[in-house]
Order: sequence, then structure tokens, then C-alpha cells
Amino acid sequence: MANTPQAKKRIRRNARRTEFNTARVSRIRGFIKNVETAIAAGDKKAAGEALSVMQPELARGVAKGVFHKNTAARKFSRLNKRVAALS
Repeated sequence: MANTPQAKKRIRRNARRTEFNTARVSRIRGFIKNVETAIAAGDKKAAGEALSVMQPELARGVAKGVFHKNTAARKFSRLNKRVAALS
């Protein structure tokens, strides 16, 4: 149990940050899902547009600390390769 005022404040702050970060990760997952849905439908144009919308959101997630830099690079690389493979 938190005894000091600093520890109590840290608990409040962590709860707030967790809420923000959970929403941010969920939102980014939605953008990734849009790309995967377009790939599954075989629509290269829509997949490319969804990918170009997803990339800055993923980069923002890295900047905010909810994703590791290499995780974002790996996700973007794999999706980019799948979009390029569409005929």
C-alpha cells in the first residue's frame, strides 16, 4: 500500500497513463486491421491507402512509448511486403 504522497500520486498517474495507452494501442490495432482486411479482399489500392494511414499512427505509438521501435518496423515491413505482393 502506498504510504507517501509521491507514491499515491504515482498510482493515480499510472492509472491515467494506462487508460490512455490502452486506448492508443487499441486504435493502432484498428488501423492494422484495416490494412489486413484490404489485403484479404485483394484490393491493392485500398490496402496501400490503409497502409499509408497506418504508418504514421504506428510511428506515433513508438514516440509515445506504447510500442518498441523494432516491433513497429517489423509490423510495417511485413504489411508492406504483403501489400506489394498483391497483383
